[in-house]
Amino acid sequence: MTFEELKEKALSLPYAPGVYIMRSKDDKVIYVGKAKKLKNRVSQYFQDTASHTPKTRIMVSKIHHFDVIVAASEFEALVLECSLIKRYSPKYNILLKDDKGYPYLRLNMKEIYPQITLVSKMADDGAEYFGPYGGRSVTHDVMEAIRLTLKLPGCRKEFPRDVGKDRPCLNYHMNQCAGWCQVGKSCSEYRLIMEQARQLLKGNYKEVAAEIKEQMLRAADNLEFELAASLRDRLNAVEALGQKQLVTAGTLADTDVVGYGESESKACFAVLHFSGGNLLDKDYEVFARPDDKAEAVSSLLKQYYLSRGFSPKYVLLPFDLEDGDLFAELMSQQSGRRPKLRVPQRGDNARLVELANKNAFEEAQRLTDKEERVSATLELLGKMLAMDPPKRIESFDISNIAGTDIVASMVVFQDGKSKKSEYKRFKIEGLSDQDDYASMHQVVTRRFRHYQTGDKGFEDAPDLLLIDGGIQHANVALDALKEMGLHFPVFGMVKNDRHRTRALVTPEGQEIRIDNNQAVFSLIGNIQEETHRFAITYHRTLRSKRLRYSELDDIPGIGPKRKQELLKQFKSLAAIGQATLQELERMLPRDAAAAVYHHFHKEGEET
Repeated sequence: MTFEELKEKALSLPYAPGVYIMRSKDDKVIYVGKAKKLKNRVSQYFQDTASHTPKTRIMVSKIHHFDVIVAASEFEALVLECSLIKRYSPKYNILLKDDKGYPYLRLNMKEIYPQITLVSKMADDGAEYFGPYGGRSVTHDVMEAIRLTLKLPGCRKEFPRDVGKDRPCLNYHMNQCAGWCQVGKSCSEYRLIMEQARQLLKGNYKEVAAEIKEQMLRAADNLEFELAASLRDRLNAVEALGQKQLVTAGTLADTDVVGYGESESKACFAVLHFSGGNLLDKDYEVFARPDDKAEAVSSLLKQYYLSRGFSPKYVLLPFDLEDGDLFAELMSQQSGRRPKLRVPQRGDNARLVELANKNAFEEAQRLTDKEERVSATLELLGKMLAMDPPKRIESFDISNIAGTDIVASMVVFQDGKSKKSEYKRFKIEGLSDQDDYASMHQVVTRRFRHYQTGDKGFEDAPDLLLIDGGIQHANVALDALKEMGLHFPVFGMVKNDRHRTRALVTPEGQEIRIDNNQAVFSLIGNIQEETHRFAITYHRTLRSKRLRYSELDDIPGIGPKRKQELLKQFKSLAAIGQATLQELERMLPRDAAAAVYHHFHKEGEET
């Protein structure tokens, strides 16, 4: 559809609540939104486009056609919007990257030997579910804390099947388990401990501590001092666990505080989780700065809680949301609890929102500073070299000593960061003498021959080639490219007295000074050092291998296994050379031992 046709269609929509679905030319969903009045909302996209933000203008330019679904109510439109966003993950909607939800702890006291297990979702199976507590590691820590506190099994044994079958495991000997697999441990005692675990998961520390203390005193009155001591240790562990407040009752927190912060180009949605006034955890999502911050927070809020399947008692917000009441109703239906949404203006709650906003701003600023710094550096480098900002930079270096083990390295920097998975190293072929120019010509030719044939790992084209060396090295690389009919910007890296790149030089000999800009100087310096490090490391590996094994390689009857045995026994080539024939025959067949002995005693035999 043309732009005018889209505009005409939008103006024909009804004044009714619903959802609109923007699609691209290939029928892909690129944006999903909801509206109180479809005609008003959708027609805005095709009215005064000059007033749109750059992101909206780009999105509108991609719209080929759109669909609408009229809803019976605003609430129904909200539910449909959430469902469609989750289904299509549209490119121009702000999406929550981590929507996998939080795991729960499951405990079914109806089982003979109940166990605490970590599960992804709640089920209608008669068991009790506790949480969610955060990510899998946090939930595992909670489960482990309960286990260690009450000395519950942490092994894979199944009860009562495995009772008395094997000796107690290491956990028992480390005093981390009461040895429930031993004969003599009763099921009723196990269930009593698991009931205490259940109460701890519900947050009833004081009740559990009081119960254990009563048992301890009763054991002492009955002169069961060993049992009393064991109960005393359990009491101390429960009290310590209660002070740490690792476990909360039923949800991750009773109060969530939402924060929002913006930097120059980034925005952050943050959620601080509080329980009993204590900060437990923080989640955040950083994304491109949106056109409408209220719409962004509203969208992320819905995705965040619906994906996790729980609702805190209170949600403190940085500003009013147009569909806040609808969101609260949706959460009531989804999780069985309607959160109370508040926008505090003063007092402690207002200070908590300020704290959440500060956290959001710091995260946005932290990531923006790093990304913008790199982006600005690449942009400046592009201006210096009269080219577009180079996204992919490839750098080459040659390493050898007196013409032996000549190698070359190719390192890749993508968007200003080293991409080690695409580093390449080359062993120069057919050259016996040191010739850096010929070596550079060979490695550039080999790299781009792979590129021309589309070989895996070589298929990406660079925006910029940096050659370790001056004008001659740059010209050699340029000649190799010309011979293959290719053209990429090529610059040599000219070093200063401290072996840091002070300038880049064109094949025509024009030097471009970079040491007067710290950001560019640092970037090119890092690339040069990384290229040299990668080359010299490979060279040393080959040289070490050659020096260590070359003499043994020439001896008949000595293969890799026997070489390894000789070096392991005698520690060095010198020691092997000084060994007697009898010493060598103790570990080698007679012919092989004689071959080794004669190899190191040729001069003595000739004289």
